[in-house]
Amino acid sequence: MKKWHIDRIISLATLLTSVVALYLVLKKPPPVALPQAPAVAAANLQAFATKVQELQTPKQPGAAPAEVHLTSEEVGAALTQAAGAFPASAQQAINAAAPDSSIGAGSPEVKDYKVSFDGDVAHGQFLTQIGGKDVWVTLAGHLGSKDGYATLDPTEFKVGDLNVPVSLVNDALQKRLAEQRDQLKLPDSVGDIRVENGELVMVQK
Repeated sequence: MKKWHIDRIISLATLLTSVVALYLVLKKPPPVALPQAPAVAAANLQAFATKVQELQTPKQPGAAPAEVHLTSEEVGAALTQAAGAFPASAQQAINAAAPDSSIGAGSPEVKDYKVSFDGDVAHGQFLTQIGGKDVWVTLAGHLGSKDGYATLDPTEFKVGDLNVPVSLVNDALQKRLAEQRDQLKLPDSVGDIRVENGELVMVQK
């Protein structure tokens, strides 16, 4: 009888843990960045395009490589436009401000994307579907570069509001990044990237 009670308690505890984990997975986590108003997004996208253009200007002989500093708002505006996530009104304002600044098409599985920089850590957060349910995934880590490709050393991984130990997902994450290596190739004009003092720093090649 005593063993039955222990088994029953363990079963109930396991069930409770599973329910709590499911709740945390489906729960929306605190956003890493706030949405941008259309006019603000357009201005940030224009600033992004202008700064990136500086890296494409040929260096003068003997001059140090150009270095640009991008805020998380500027990068967020560019990523959101690339993913096609802006509403029509915002897209019109963006096209008027920076008609040639599109940086590519995003993955249709990602419905929303947010980014922020804190110290030397980049935080990314996106909404996707897992098992037919909308789930937020949050990833943080140190950005760098190697052999002309961007790298990520993760420091945090969350599904919904559930923290997942980085040690459990890092191998799978690095394998996934390796499979998508072509998408991580730095532009020909960029030699290095890093996050520093809350900004994304891009160094001319």
